Amino acid sequence: MADKTIIVEQTGSPIRRDASQRQTLVGLGLNKMHRRKTLPDTPAVRGMIAKVKHLVRVVDGQ
Repeated sequence: MADKTIIVEQTGSPIRRDASQRQTLVGLGLNKMHRRKTLPDTPAVRGMIAKVKHLVRVVDGQ
């Protein structure tokens, strides 16, 4: 599991969202619509994705 990664794309705007949700997007490395980021597939990253699941989508998991 050491080399597992997931690609996350931001699909929703953080405008009018709670500050913690905006900070979670920044923590994931996302800050603009349709940006993609390759992240390690860890429980912490999965938890962050779950928190903002209405603003992001998982494009690919390897």
